[in-house]
Amino acid sequence: MIRRILIANRGEIALRVLRACRELNIVPIAVYSDADRAAPHVLEADEAYRLGPAPASESYLRGDLILEIARRSRADAIHPGYGFLSENASFAQACQEARIRFIGPPPEAMRMLGSKTLARQAADRAGMPRTPGSVQGLASVDEARSVAASIGYPVMLKAAAGGGGKGMRAVSRPEDLPSAFDSARSEAERAFGSGEVYLEKLIEQPRHIEIQILADEHGHCVSLGERECSVQRRHQKVIEESPSAVVDAGLRRRMGEAAVRLALAAGYTNAGTVEFLVDSDRNFYFLEVNTRLQVEHPVTELVTGLDLVHLQIHIAQGEPLPFTQSDIALRGHAIECRVYAEDPDSGFMPSPGRITRLLQPGGPGIREDCGIYEGWVVPMDYDPMLSKLIAFAPTRDLAIARLRRALDEYVIGGIRSNLGLFRRILSDPDFCAARIDTGYLDRLLSHAAPPSGAEASDCVPAVAAAVLEAMQPAATTPTAAPPVSAWKAAARREASGADPRP
Repeated sequence: MIRRILIANRGEIALRVLRACRELNIVPIAVYSDADRAAPHVLEADEAYRLGPAPASESYLRGDLILEIARRSRADAIHPGYGFLSENASFAQACQEARIRFIGPPPEAMRMLGSKTLARQAADRAGMPRTPGSVQGLASVDEARSVAASIGYPVMLKAAAGGGGKGMRAVSRPEDLPSAFDSARSEAERAFGSGEVYLEKLIEQPRHIEIQILADEHGHCVSLGERECSVQRRHQKVIEESPSAVVDAGLRRRMGEAAVRLALAAGYTNAGTVEFLVDSDRNFYFLEVNTRLQVEHPVTELVTGLDLVHLQIHIAQGEPLPFTQSDIALRGHAIECRVYAEDPDSGFMPSPGRITRLLQPGGPGIREDCGIYEGWVVPMDYDPMLSKLIAFAPTRDLAIARLRRALDEYVIGGIRSNLGLFRRILSDPDFCAARIDTGYLDRLLSHAAPPSGAEASDCVPAVAAAVLEAMQPAATTPTAAPPVSAWKAAARREASGADPRP
Protein backbone atom coordinates (compact mmCIF):
# COMPACT_ATOMS: atom_id res chain seq x y z
CA MET A 1 0.00 0.00 0.00
CA ILE A 2 1.10 3.54 -0.74
CA ARG A 3 1.49 5.49 2.50
CA ARG A 4 3.55 8.53 1.45
CA ILE A 5 3.41 10.37 -1.91
CA LEU A 6 5.88 12.98 -3.08
CA ILE A 7 4.10 15.50 -5.33
CA ALA A 8 6.62 16.57 -7.97
CA ASN A 9 4.79 19.69 -9.04
CA ARG A 10 3.48 23.08 -7.91
CA GLY A 11 0.40 25.33 -8.12
CA GLU A 12 -3.18 24.14 -8.27
CA ILE A 13 -2.37 20.61 -9.44
CA ALA A 14 -0.08 20.06 -6.45
CA LEU A 15 -2.92 21.12 -4.15
CA ARG A 16 -5.35 18.88 -6.06
CA VAL A 17 -3.15 15.82 -5.53
CA LEU A 18 -2.43 16.82 -1.92
CA ARG A 19 -6.14 16.86 -1.10
CA ALA A 20 -6.64 13.46 -2.69
CA CYS A 21 -3.83 12.10 -0.53
CA ARG A 22 -5.50 13.44 2.61
CA GLU A 23 -8.79 11.81 1.64
CA LEU A 24 -7.02 8.46 1.22
CA ASN A 25 -5.07 8.80 4.49
CA ILE A 26 -1.79 9.16 2.59
CA VAL A 27 0.94 11.58 3.71
CA PRO A 28 1.46 14.29 1.04
CA ILE A 29 5.04 15.51 0.60
CA ALA A 30 5.73 18.76 -1.27
CA VAL A 31 8.80 20.05 -3.06
CA TYR A 32 9.43 23.68 -3.90
CA SER A 33 11.77 26.10 -5.59
CA ASP A 34 12.97 29.29 -3.96
CA ALA A 35 10.21 31.20 -5.78
CA ASP A 36 7.57 28.91 -4.22
CA ARG A 37 8.71 28.91 -0.60
CA ALA A 38 5.40 30.47 0.49
CA ALA A 39 3.21 28.83 -2.16
CA PRO A 40 -0.09 27.24 -1.06
CA HIS A 41 0.99 23.66 -1.80
CA VAL A 42 4.01 24.13 0.48
CA LEU A 43 1.99 25.63 3.32
CA GLU A 44 -0.62 22.86 3.13
CA ALA A 45 1.70 19.83 2.88
CA ASP A 46 2.65 17.61 5.81
CA GLU A 47 6.29 17.89 4.76
CA ALA A 48 8.05 20.15 2.25
CA TYR A 49 11.58 20.02 0.85
CA ARG A 50 13.56 22.64 -1.07
CA LEU A 51 14.60 21.69 -4.60
CA GLY A 52 16.69 24.66 -5.67
CA PRO A 53 16.58 28.07 -7.38
CA ALA A 54 13.53 29.39 -9.21
CA PRO A 55 14.29 28.27 -12.80
CA ALA A 56 12.50 24.99 -13.53
CA SER A 57 15.71 23.57 -15.02
CA GLU A 58 17.27 23.88 -11.56
CA SER A 59 14.27 22.72 -9.55
CA TYR A 60 11.10 21.03 -10.85
CA LEU A 61 12.87 19.49 -13.85
CA ARG A 62 15.68 18.00 -11.74
CA GLY A 63 14.60 14.38 -11.59
CA ASP A 64 17.75 13.42 -9.72
CA LEU A 65 16.98 15.88 -6.91
CA ILE A 66 13.36 14.78 -6.74
CA LEU A 67 14.37 11.13 -6.42
CA GLU A 68 16.91 12.01 -3.74
CA ILE A 69 14.21 13.80 -1.75
CA ALA A 70 11.82 10.89 -2.30
CA ARG A 71 14.36 8.54 -0.72
CA ARG A 72 15.12 10.95 2.12
CA SER A 73 11.42 11.50 2.88
CA ARG A 74 10.63 7.76 2.62
CA ALA A 75 8.07 8.31 -0.13
CA ASP A 76 6.45 5.17 -1.58
CA ALA A 77 5.39 6.91 -4.79
CA ILE A 78 5.74 10.07 -6.86
CA HIS A 79 2.81 11.85 -8.49
CA PRO A 80 4.10 14.11 -11.29
CA GLY A 81 0.89 16.08 -11.92
CA TYR A 82 1.05 17.56 -15.43
CA GLY A 83 3.88 19.43 -17.12
CA PHE A 84 7.47 19.27 -15.83
CA LEU A 85 8.42 15.55 -15.55
CA SER A 86 4.95 14.07 -16.04
CA GLU A 87 5.68 12.76 -19.57
CA ASN A 88 9.38 12.09 -19.11
CA ALA A 89 9.93 8.38 -19.77
CA SER A 90 13.48 8.49 -18.45
CA PHE A 91 12.26 9.84 -15.13
CA ALA A 92 9.56 7.16 -14.93
CA GLN A 93 12.25 4.58 -15.63
CA ALA A 94 14.47 6.03 -12.89
CA CYS A 95 11.59 5.80 -10.42
CA GLN A 96 11.06 2.18 -11.39
CA GLU A 97 14.74 1.39 -10.86
CA ALA A 98 14.68 3.15 -7.48
CA ARG A 99 11.65 1.03 -6.47
CA ILE A 100 9.51 4.13 -6.06
CA ARG A 101 6.15 3.94 -7.81
CA PHE A 102 5.57 6.46 -10.59
CA ILE A 103 1.85 7.33 -10.62
CA GLY A 104 1.43 7.22 -14.37
CA PRO A 105 1.99 4.87 -17.29
CA PRO A 106 5.02 2.55 -17.57
CA PRO A 107 8.04 4.10 -19.31
CA GLU A 108 7.71 1.78 -22.33
CA ALA A 109 4.15 2.95 -23.05
CA MET A 110 5.15 6.56 -22.41
CA ARG A 111 7.94 6.31 -24.98
CA MET A 112 5.64 4.73 -27.55
CA LEU A 113 2.75 7.16 -27.19
CA GLY A 114 4.57 10.26 -25.94
CA SER A 115 6.37 10.65 -29.26
CA LYS A 116 3.91 11.94 -31.86
CA THR A 117 5.53 9.97 -34.66
CA LEU A 118 5.69 6.70 -32.72
CA ALA A 119 2.09 7.27 -31.60
CA ARG A 120 0.99 7.67 -35.23
CA GLN A 121 2.69 4.37 -36.03
CA ALA A 122 0.88 2.75 -33.07
CA ALA A 123 -2.41 4.24 -34.29
CA ASP A 124 -1.86 2.62 -37.68
CA ARG A 125 -1.25 -0.75 -36.03
CA ALA A 126 -4.42 -0.31 -33.96
CA GLY A 127 -6.47 0.49 -37.07
CA MET A 128 -7.33 4.04 -35.98
CA PRO A 129 -8.19 6.79 -38.47
CA ARG A 130 -5.57 9.53 -38.51
CA THR A 131 -4.69 12.59 -40.54
CA PRO A 132 -2.72 11.78 -43.72
CA GLY A 133 1.00 12.53 -43.51
CA SER A 134 4.32 11.22 -42.29
CA VAL A 135 4.73 8.74 -39.45
CA GLN A 136 8.44 9.41 -38.99
CA GLY A 137 10.50 12.51 -38.42
CA LEU A 138 11.38 14.46 -41.57
CA ALA A 139 15.07 14.31 -42.47
CA SER A 140 15.08 17.36 -44.73
CA VAL A 141 12.93 20.08 -46.27
CA ASP A 142 13.00 18.09 -49.54
CA GLU A 143 11.33 15.18 -47.77
CA ALA A 144 8.77 17.62 -46.34
CA ARG A 145 8.08 18.92 -49.86
CA SER A 146 7.52 15.37 -51.10
CA VAL A 147 5.06 14.50 -48.31
CA ALA A 148 3.21 17.81 -48.71
CA ALA A 149 2.89 17.29 -52.46
CA SER A 150 1.44 13.81 -51.94
CA ILE A 151 -1.27 14.88 -49.47
CA GLY A 152 -1.93 18.41 -50.74
CA TYR A 153 -1.89 21.80 -49.08
CA PRO A 154 -2.65 23.18 -46.52
CA VAL A 155 -0.40 21.13 -44.22
CA MET A 156 0.78 21.34 -40.60
CA LEU A 157 4.35 20.85 -39.37
CA LYS A 158 4.52 19.52 -35.80
CA ALA A 159 7.18 18.69 -33.24
CA ALA A 160 7.42 14.98 -32.53
CA ALA A 161 8.04 15.67 -28.83
CA GLY A 162 6.18 17.85 -26.35
CA GLY A 163 3.05 19.88 -26.96
CA GLY A 164 1.44 23.18 -26.03
CA GLY A 165 1.64 24.50 -29.58
CA LYS A 166 5.45 24.56 -29.63
CA GLY A 167 7.08 23.60 -32.92
CA MET A 168 3.83 23.85 -34.90
CA ARG A 169 3.50 25.72 -38.20
CA ALA A 170 0.56 25.81 -40.63
CA VAL A 171 1.65 26.05 -44.27
CA SER A 172 -0.74 27.01 -47.07
CA ARG A 173 1.70 27.41 -49.99
CA PRO A 174 4.73 25.42 -51.18
CA GLU A 175 6.95 28.52 -51.17
CA ASP A 176 6.36 28.97 -47.41
CA LEU A 177 7.42 25.43 -46.50
CA PRO A 178 11.26 25.90 -46.19
CA SER A 179 11.07 28.78 -43.70
CA ALA A 180 8.29 27.06 -41.72
CA PHE A 181 10.30 23.84 -41.60
CA ASP A 182 13.38 25.61 -40.25
CA SER A 183 11.47 27.64 -37.64
CA ALA A 184 9.45 24.62 -36.46
CA ARG A 185 12.62 22.55 -35.99
CA SER A 186 14.39 25.38 -34.20
CA GLU A 187 11.49 26.01 -31.81
CA ALA A 188 11.09 22.28 -31.10
CA GLU A 189 14.80 21.98 -30.31
CA ARG A 190 14.64 24.88 -27.85
CA ALA A 191 11.43 23.71 -26.19
CA PHE A 192 11.95 19.94 -26.01
CA GLY A 193 15.59 19.24 -26.74
CA SER A 194 14.62 17.49 -29.98
CA GLY A 195 14.23 19.13 -33.37
CA GLU A 196 12.33 16.19 -34.88
CA VAL A 197 9.22 17.33 -36.79
CA TYR A 198 6.67 15.58 -38.95
CA LEU A 199 4.02 16.76 -41.39
CA GLU A 200 0.31 16.05 -41.66
CA LYS A 201 -2.69 17.26 -43.60
CA LEU A 202 -4.25 20.36 -42.03
CA ILE A 203 -7.91 19.73 -41.23
CA GLU A 204 -9.54 23.13 -41.62
CA GLN A 205 -11.91 24.40 -38.92
CA PRO A 206 -12.02 21.10 -36.97
CA ARG A 207 -13.26 20.56 -33.47
CA HIS A 208 -10.70 19.31 -30.95
CA ILE A 209 -12.27 16.39 -29.06
CA GLU A 210 -10.41 14.22 -26.59
CA ILE A 211 -11.24 10.97 -24.83
CA GLN A 212 -10.25 10.31 -21.22
CA ILE A 213 -9.09 6.75 -20.58
CA LEU A 214 -8.23 4.75 -17.47
CA ALA A 215 -6.40 1.43 -17.56
CA ASP A 216 -5.40 -0.85 -14.69
CA GLU A 217 -2.57 -3.37 -14.50
CA HIS A 218 -4.93 -6.32 -15.05
CA GLY A 219 -5.76 -5.71 -18.71
CA HIS A 220 -8.88 -3.58 -18.19
CA CYS A 221 -9.30 -0.22 -19.90
CA VAL A 222 -12.30 2.11 -20.12
CA SER A 223 -13.11 5.43 -21.74
CA LEU A 224 -14.80 8.12 -19.67
CA GLY A 225 -16.46 10.14 -22.40
CA GLU A 226 -15.18 13.14 -24.29
CA ARG A 227 -14.08 16.70 -23.63
CA GLU A 228 -14.54 19.52 -26.12
CA CYS A 229 -11.33 21.59 -26.25
CA SER A 230 -11.90 23.68 -29.38
CA VAL A 231 -11.64 27.10 -27.70
CA GLN A 232 -7.89 27.58 -28.14
CA ARG A 233 -5.32 30.28 -28.67
CA ARG A 234 -2.14 29.32 -30.49
CA HIS A 235 -3.00 25.63 -30.02
CA GLN A 236 -3.29 26.07 -26.24
CA LYS A 237 -6.63 25.31 -24.64
CA VAL A 238 -8.57 28.12 -22.97
CA ILE A 239 -11.99 26.60 -22.20
CA GLU A 240 -12.92 22.91 -21.99
CA GLU A 241 -16.28 21.26 -21.53
CA SER A 242 -17.94 17.88 -21.32
CA PRO A 243 -19.86 16.51 -23.09
CA SER A 244 -19.37 17.98 -26.57
CA ALA A 245 -22.42 19.42 -28.29
CA VAL A 246 -21.58 17.57 -31.53
CA VAL A 247 -20.80 14.12 -30.12
CA ASP A 248 -23.76 11.75 -30.00
CA ALA A 249 -23.85 8.32 -28.38
CA GLY A 250 -22.66 6.54 -31.54
CA LEU A 251 -19.68 8.80 -32.15
CA ARG A 252 -18.77 8.72 -28.44
CA ARG A 253 -18.76 4.92 -28.51
CA ARG A 254 -16.62 4.73 -31.68
CA MET A 255 -14.06 7.25 -30.44
CA GLY A 256 -13.95 5.58 -27.03
CA GLU A 257 -13.41 2.15 -28.54
CA ALA A 258 -10.59 3.48 -30.73
CA ALA A 259 -8.89 5.12 -27.74
CA VAL A 260 -9.13 1.94 -25.64
CA ARG A 261 -7.83 -0.18 -28.52
CA LEU A 262 -4.76 2.02 -28.82
CA ALA A 263 -4.10 1.99 -25.06
CA LEU A 264 -4.34 -1.80 -24.81
CA ALA A 265 -2.06 -2.29 -27.82
CA ALA A 266 0.57 -0.04 -26.20
CA GLY A 267 0.40 -1.73 -22.78
CA TYR A 268 -0.82 1.53 -21.26
CA THR A 269 -1.89 1.82 -17.61
CA ASN A 270 -3.18 4.63 -15.37
CA ALA A 271 -4.84 7.84 -16.64
CA GLY A 272 -4.32 9.20 -20.14
CA THR A 273 -6.01 11.16 -22.90
CA VAL A 274 -6.34 10.32 -26.59
CA GLU A 275 -6.91 13.44 -28.67
CA PHE A 276 -8.78 13.66 -31.97
CA LEU A 277 -9.78 16.19 -34.58
CA VAL A 278 -13.41 16.00 -35.77
CA ASP A 279 -14.39 17.56 -39.09
CA SER A 280 -17.69 19.09 -40.13
CA ASP A 281 -18.98 15.67 -41.26
CA ARG A 282 -18.16 14.18 -37.83
CA ASN A 283 -15.28 12.11 -39.14
CA PHE A 284 -12.62 11.78 -36.45
CA TYR A 285 -8.85 11.61 -36.88
CA PHE A 286 -6.25 10.56 -34.32
CA LEU A 287 -4.11 13.49 -33.18
CA GLU A 288 -1.92 12.47 -30.22
CA VAL A 289 -1.84 10.92 -26.74
CA ASN A 290 -1.19 12.79 -23.50
CA THR A 291 0.38 10.22 -21.20
CA ARG A 292 -0.62 11.93 -17.94
CA LEU A 293 -3.47 13.56 -16.08
CA GLN A 294 -4.83 16.51 -18.06
CA VAL A 295 -5.33 20.08 -16.85
CA GLU A 296 -9.02 19.74 -17.76
CA HIS A 297 -9.70 16.50 -15.85
CA PRO A 298 -12.23 18.20 -13.48
CA VAL A 299 -14.91 18.41 -16.18
CA THR A 300 -14.73 14.63 -16.63
CA GLU A 301 -14.88 14.13 -12.87
CA LEU A 302 -18.03 16.22 -12.62
CA VAL A 303 -19.97 14.52 -15.42
CA THR A 304 -18.93 10.97 -14.43
CA GLY A 305 -18.91 11.34 -10.63
CA LEU A 306 -15.43 9.76 -10.49
CA ASP A 307 -12.27 11.01 -8.76
CA LEU A 308 -9.47 10.53 -11.26
CA VAL A 309 -6.64 11.21 -8.83
CA HIS A 310 -8.02 8.65 -6.37
CA LEU A 311 -8.24 6.17 -9.22
CA GLN A 312 -4.68 6.94 -10.34
CA ILE A 313 -3.42 6.07 -6.87
CA HIS A 314 -5.51 2.90 -6.64
CA ILE A 315 -4.20 1.75 -10.03
CA ALA A 316 -0.60 2.49 -8.98
CA GLN A 317 -1.20 0.21 -5.95
CA GLY A 318 -2.10 -2.62 -8.32
CA GLU A 319 -5.84 -2.54 -7.71
CA PRO A 320 -8.26 -3.40 -10.54
CA LEU A 321 -10.71 -0.82 -11.86
CA PRO A 322 -13.86 -0.98 -9.68
CA PHE A 323 -16.19 -0.63 -12.70
CA THR A 324 -16.57 -1.67 -16.32
CA GLN A 325 -17.38 0.31 -19.46
CA SER A 326 -21.09 -0.39 -19.12
CA ASP A 327 -21.08 1.33 -15.73
CA ILE A 328 -19.92 4.66 -17.17
CA ALA A 329 -22.66 7.24 -17.75
CA LEU A 330 -22.39 10.97 -18.36
CA ARG A 331 -24.72 13.23 -16.39
CA GLY A 332 -25.12 16.97 -16.78
CA HIS A 333 -22.67 19.42 -18.29
CA ALA A 334 -19.37 20.90 -17.03
CA ILE A 335 -17.32 23.83 -18.37
CA GLU A 336 -13.84 24.88 -17.23
CA CYS A 337 -12.03 28.21 -17.60
CA ARG A 338 -8.24 28.34 -17.24
CA VAL A 339 -7.57 31.49 -15.22
CA TYR A 340 -4.18 33.00 -16.03
CA ALA A 341 -2.10 35.94 -14.79
CA GLU A 342 -1.90 37.52 -18.22
CA ASP A 343 -3.24 40.58 -20.01
CA PRO A 344 -5.38 39.81 -23.08
CA ASP A 345 -5.42 43.53 -23.95
CA SER A 346 -1.61 43.57 -24.25
CA GLY A 347 -0.98 40.51 -26.37
CA PHE A 348 -1.53 38.11 -23.46
CA MET A 349 1.65 39.25 -21.74
CA PRO A 350 2.26 37.52 -18.39
CA SER A 351 1.38 39.62 -15.35
CA PRO A 352 3.44 38.49 -12.35
CA GLY A 353 3.21 40.37 -9.05
CA ARG A 354 1.48 40.51 -5.68
CA ILE A 355 -2.20 39.63 -5.39
CA THR A 356 -3.56 42.53 -3.36
CA ARG A 357 -7.21 41.47 -3.30
CA LEU A 358 -8.86 38.08 -3.89
CA LEU A 359 -12.60 37.43 -3.88
CA GLN A 360 -13.34 33.85 -4.93
CA PRO A 361 -16.64 32.58 -6.32
CA GLY A 362 -18.86 29.90 -4.87
CA GLY A 363 -22.46 28.76 -4.81
CA PRO A 364 -24.32 25.87 -6.46
CA GLY A 365 -22.41 23.97 -9.12
CA ILE A 366 -19.15 25.91 -8.81
CA ARG A 367 -15.75 24.28 -8.29
CA GLU A 368 -12.48 26.17 -8.17
CA ASP A 369 -9.12 24.38 -8.26
CA CYS A 370 -6.93 27.22 -7.02
CA GLY A 371 -3.23 27.72 -6.32
CA ILE A 372 -3.15 31.29 -5.01
CA TYR A 373 -4.07 33.41 -1.98
CA GLU A 374 -4.36 37.10 -1.17
CA GLY A 375 -0.89 38.54 -0.56
CA TRP A 376 0.94 35.85 -2.55
CA VAL A 377 3.40 36.96 -5.22
CA VAL A 378 2.83 35.30 -8.60
CA PRO A 379 6.32 34.38 -9.88
CA MET A 380 7.42 35.06 -13.44
CA ASP A 381 9.36 31.80 -13.71
CA TYR A 382 6.50 29.40 -14.55
CA ASP A 383 3.30 28.98 -16.51
CA PRO A 384 1.00 31.82 -15.31
CA MET A 385 -2.01 29.64 -14.46
CA LEU A 386 -3.67 30.82 -11.24
CA SER A 387 -6.69 28.56 -10.99
CA LYS A 388 -9.33 26.60 -12.85
CA LEU A 389 -12.94 27.72 -12.51
CA ILE A 390 -15.47 25.01 -13.31
CA ALA A 391 -19.26 25.12 -13.46
CA PHE A 392 -21.51 22.05 -13.40
CA ALA A 393 -25.25 21.96 -14.13
CA PRO A 394 -27.92 19.66 -15.60
CA THR A 395 -27.72 21.47 -18.97
CA ARG A 396 -25.12 23.40 -20.98
CA ASP A 397 -27.18 26.58 -20.86
CA LEU A 398 -27.36 26.48 -17.06
CA ALA A 399 -23.64 25.66 -16.79
CA ILE A 400 -22.90 28.78 -18.87
CA ALA A 401 -25.20 30.87 -16.67
CA ARG A 402 -23.54 29.59 -13.50
CA LEU A 403 -20.09 30.24 -14.90
CA ARG A 404 -21.05 33.81 -15.85
CA ARG A 405 -22.35 34.40 -12.36
CA ALA A 406 -19.18 32.95 -10.81
CA LEU A 407 -17.00 35.15 -13.03
CA ASP A 408 -18.93 38.19 -11.82
CA GLU A 409 -18.04 37.20 -8.25
CA TYR A 410 -14.35 36.63 -9.02
CA VAL A 411 -11.96 39.52 -8.26
CA ILE A 412 -8.16 39.27 -8.52
CA GLY A 413 -6.49 42.56 -7.60
CA GLY A 414 -2.92 43.74 -8.07
CA ILE A 415 -2.25 41.83 -11.32
CA ARG A 416 -3.93 41.47 -14.69
CA SER A 417 -5.92 38.32 -15.51
CA ASN A 418 -8.01 36.89 -18.33
CA LEU A 419 -11.30 36.95 -16.38
CA GLY A 420 -12.69 39.62 -18.69
CA LEU A 421 -11.97 37.46 -21.73
CA PHE A 422 -14.06 34.64 -20.27
CA ARG A 423 -16.97 37.03 -19.67
CA ARG A 424 -16.74 38.02 -23.31
CA ILE A 425 -16.61 34.42 -24.57
CA LEU A 426 -19.53 33.28 -22.41
CA SER A 427 -21.65 36.17 -23.72
CA ASP A 428 -20.83 35.46 -27.36
CA PRO A 429 -23.78 34.05 -29.35
CA ASP A 430 -21.57 31.60 -31.27
CA PHE A 431 -20.15 30.09 -28.09
CA CYS A 432 -23.58 29.92 -26.46
CA ALA A 433 -24.88 28.08 -29.52
CA ALA A 434 -21.80 25.77 -29.53
CA ARG A 435 -20.77 27.04 -32.98
CA ILE A 436 -17.08 26.61 -32.23
CA ASP A 437 -13.97 25.09 -33.78
CA THR A 438 -10.23 25.50 -33.23
CA GLY A 439 -10.29 28.85 -35.04
CA TYR A 440 -13.19 30.27 -33.02
CA LEU A 441 -11.19 32.28 -30.48
CA ASP A 442 -8.92 33.84 -33.12
CA ARG A 443 -12.03 35.04 -34.96
CA LEU A 444 -13.50 36.45 -31.76
CA LEU A 445 -10.28 38.26 -30.85
CA SER A 446 -10.05 39.77 -34.33
CA HIS A 447 -13.09 41.90 -33.50
CA ALA A 448 -12.83 44.87 -31.18
CA ALA A 449 -13.66 44.09 -27.56
CA PRO A 450 -16.39 46.04 -25.74
CA PRO A 451 -15.12 49.22 -24.00
CA SER A 452 -13.36 48.17 -20.80
CA GLY A 453 -15.31 50.69 -18.72
CA ALA A 454 -18.65 49.39 -19.92
CA GLU A 455 -17.53 45.80 -19.37
CA ALA A 456 -16.43 46.59 -15.83
CA SER A 457 -19.71 48.31 -14.94
CA ASP A 458 -21.66 45.39 -16.36
CA CYS A 459 -19.59 42.60 -14.81
CA VAL A 460 -18.23 43.70 -11.43
CA PRO A 461 -20.83 42.73 -8.82
CA ALA A 462 -22.05 45.09 -6.15
CA VAL A 463 -20.07 43.45 -3.37
CA ALA A 464 -16.82 43.77 -5.35
CA ALA A 465 -17.56 47.41 -6.09
CA ALA A 466 -18.16 48.02 -2.39
CA VAL A 467 -14.87 46.36 -1.45
CA LEU A 468 -12.95 48.35 -4.05
CA GLU A 469 -14.57 51.56 -2.82
CA ALA A 470 -13.68 50.66 0.76
CA MET A 471 -10.02 50.35 -0.27
CA GLN A 472 -9.90 54.04 -1.26
CA PRO A 473 -8.51 56.54 1.27
CA ALA A 474 -11.16 58.28 3.35
CA ALA A 475 -12.01 61.75 2.09
CA THR A 476 -13.46 64.79 3.80
CA THR A 477 -17.23 64.62 3.53
CA PRO A 478 -18.84 67.74 2.03
CA THR A 479 -21.57 69.35 4.06
CA ALA A 480 -24.25 68.57 1.49
CA ALA A 481 -23.26 64.90 0.99
CA PRO A 482 -25.87 62.21 1.58
CA PRO A 483 -25.56 60.14 4.75
CA VAL A 484 -23.05 57.26 4.74
CA SER A 485 -24.13 53.85 6.03
CA ALA A 486 -22.46 52.55 9.20
CA TRP A 487 -21.03 49.59 7.24
CA LYS A 488 -19.47 51.80 4.57
CA ALA A 489 -18.13 54.26 7.12
CA ALA A 490 -16.45 51.45 9.08
CA ALA A 491 -14.98 50.01 5.90
CA ARG A 492 -13.53 53.38 4.95
CA ARG A 493 -12.00 53.87 8.38
CA GLU A 494 -10.44 50.40 8.27
CA ALA A 495 -9.05 50.95 4.76
CA SER A 496 -7.39 54.16 5.89
CA GLY A 497 -5.75 52.43 8.87
CA ALA A 498 -8.01 53.96 11.49
CA ASP A 499 -9.96 52.10 14.17
CA PRO A 500 -13.08 50.76 12.39
CA ARG A 501 -15.20 51.25 15.51
CA PRO A 502 -17.23 54.51 15.63
